[in-house]
Amino acid sequence: MTACPRKPALLLALVVLIGLAARPAWAQSTVAEGQKLAFDRGKGNCLTCHVIKGGDLPGTIGPELKDLKARYPDRNELVAILFDETRRNPQTMMPPFGRNRILTEQEINAIVDFLQTL
Repeated sequence: MTACPRKPALLLALVVLIGLAARPAWAQSTVAEGQKLAFDRGKGNCLTCHVIKGGDLPGTIGPELKDLKARYPDRNELVAILFDETRRNPQTMMPPFGRNRILTEQEINAIVDFLQTL
């Protein structure tokens, strides 16, 4: 009878370990998806205005996107910028990707994951 109470705890520990092992692969896939969206001329379209390492034919209207994790240590600030930069800077030329439903919340988060690797 004493073995039964240990089984749920053992099962829970196993589930937690599996989740932790899968997390890096999941994070890599969101970074790859974020890069794909950022470089996609029909969706994120970041290259129209920004220089991004690895991107072809970048624009120069916006700042070069590099060292973003250091410049924006709070990822929520980058999420807010992509969602609607006009809240912070009414004169911006950057489209409000979230407010205008150009990008979903999940897509914005994937792009931010990618941007934080630059």
